[in-house]
Amino acid sequence: MNTFFDYQNTQVANLPLHLRKYIVPQDYEKYTPIDHAVWRYVMRQNYSYLKNVAYYPYIPGLKKAGLTIEKIPSLQEINDALTLIEWGAVTVDGFIPPAAFMEFQAYRVLVIAADIRQLEHIEYTSAPDIIHESAGHAPIISDTKYNQYLSYLGSIGTKALFSSKDYALYESIRALSIIKEMPNVDQKELAEAEALVLFNQQNLGAPSEMALLSRLQWWSVEYGLIGDINNPKIYGAGLLSSIGESASCMQPEVKKITYTIDALKVGYDITKEQPQLFVTPTFQNLIDVLEQFESTMAYRVGGLESVSKAIECKNICTAVFSSGLQLSGVFSKVYTDANHAIKYINTQGPSSLAFKDQLIEGHDGNYHAHGFGSPVGKLKGASKSLEDYNTEDLASAGIIVDHVIALAFENGILVEGKLVGQTYMEDKLVLLSFADCKVTDLEGNIFFEPAWGMFDMAIGDTIVSVFNGSADKKIFEDQLHISEQPTHQQKYTAKDLHYQSLFKQIRVYREQGKSDDSLNEIWQQIKNDFKTDWLGTMELLELADTMPTQKALANELRTYLNAQSNTYPAYSKLIKDGLKIIDTKLKFE
Repeated sequence: MNTFFDYQNTQVANLPLHLRKYIVPQDYEKYTPIDHAVWRYVMRQNYSYLKNVAYYPYIPGLKKAGLTIEKIPSLQEINDALTLIEWGAVTVDGFIPPAAFMEFQAYRVLVIAADIRQLEHIEYTSAPDIIHESAGHAPIISDTKYNQYLSYLGSIGTKALFSSKDYALYESIRALSIIKEMPNVDQKELAEAEALVLFNQQNLGAPSEMALLSRLQWWSVEYGLIGDINNPKIYGAGLLSSIGESASCMQPEVKKITYTIDALKVGYDITKEQPQLFVTPTFQNLIDVLEQFESTMAYRVGGLESVSKAIECKNICTAVFSSGLQLSGVFSKVYTDANHAIKYINTQGPSSLAFKDQLIEGHDGNYHAHGFGSPVGKLKGASKSLEDYNTEDLASAGIIVDHVIALAFENGILVEGKLVGQTYMEDKLVLLSFADCKVTDLEGNIFFEPAWGMFDMAIGDTIVSVFNGSADKKIFEDQLHISEQPTHQQKYTAKDLHYQSLFKQIRVYREQGKSDDSLNEIWQQIKNDFKTDWLGTMELLELADTMPTQKALANELRTYLNAQSNTYPAYSKLIKDGLKIIDTKLKFE
């Protein structure tokens, strides 16, 4: 997008450039009267049912999140409300990569899909939509401990390693969700998309950190229950936004399991109702479990295991040396000594060097276009770490600029060449630069030849951390994964537009009032021209049922809806639930 709108929200305004690429305008005017009717029906059902089974912040949280029953919210309304709890919201085009989703969350910004589910999928959709994200996630955010968990989840999610196979699964899930929301979808195309998701799920191999973290998120943020395991309440957005599964999930056949770190062992299928759900006693327990997982992550552990995970990922990761130097690139090789400690690491393709997430001048992906390699370890016979050498220490050790020197490491690596530069960052030696340099080890391996040009040697005894992406996010901004497949945008026929106009008339009547005769006029058009309608008829009944002069019309509408329920079994529960709200005269406050 050419123009960035921050909705006068601090959290949104602070989003970095690389995340802004995922944001799309809400384009509020694209929502049709039927879209608003879908929102209204779902929210009325949610209010009716969830006031008894949702975690207590949900109902009051609707208002705190800038949401109403009557219409789809604007992003400005949501941001005006969320700014009071130091959160914000933006709209995106369907599913975005998990790493990006997590990073938005770390910035305390709620990601909301701009689209809304079709009328045909009013009860449930596997695609992200504005009902799921705004009516599902936003109301619970008002709980302080929960929003702390969300931002914590996001902060470590930005560092979680993920693989190319994770990307393939993400793309296949996104494609499937788009196809499922298409009208008159080709069944062969749908079957092929479902098969591809299944194939990618079954061929992930050992799950990456991001895959494991996504499971924790799924069983908490999306499909979580809270409280007593025998009488839990709903807080997961996937349940709160599904008027079908929010009811079915409470049935005894859906197994309830106490939420622990073991939840990461359980995979999930986004296209089906969940056979089991996890119950956390408190939101603090979510934080405690996340802390357990974080302690195992590569960015906390470092070392050989973490670098090996980065190599398996086959995408841009960052390794942090004990000096604080950050090497970002696609890691390709790691060499170890007799003690199985790292002695040399390599990246391939454009790589960069940074310190405290800021690029070190001159060491971007253009300069290190063909990769980067460096020894890791201590100098042989040295009394302290090379990273702690000041200029006097270097001179005393014979490490002098414009001199030919040889550096022998405890692990057997030997660096020989003319020293041409030293780089310090905050009193830490992070780089030594050589000309005419050769790097070898005791086994006769050659790691660098003089003909290859300048050799920049990273300084550090160990690799203390490894995390996803580049240290300085701006460096690889153009390599961000943004799907080339947009979500489906409906094209409307003249008949579709006529149907929408009738819903608009119903809304105007409800909001402004008209003559009683206009209800019957609308009804005659719906009955004659739209044989499968039930939602428009339901909205007419809601109005007629309150008017003493429209009892005959109300009876006719009710009889028709009951007939539709029999003729179209798929509508039966939707109609029954809608009639229940009308008959109980539920007040929406």
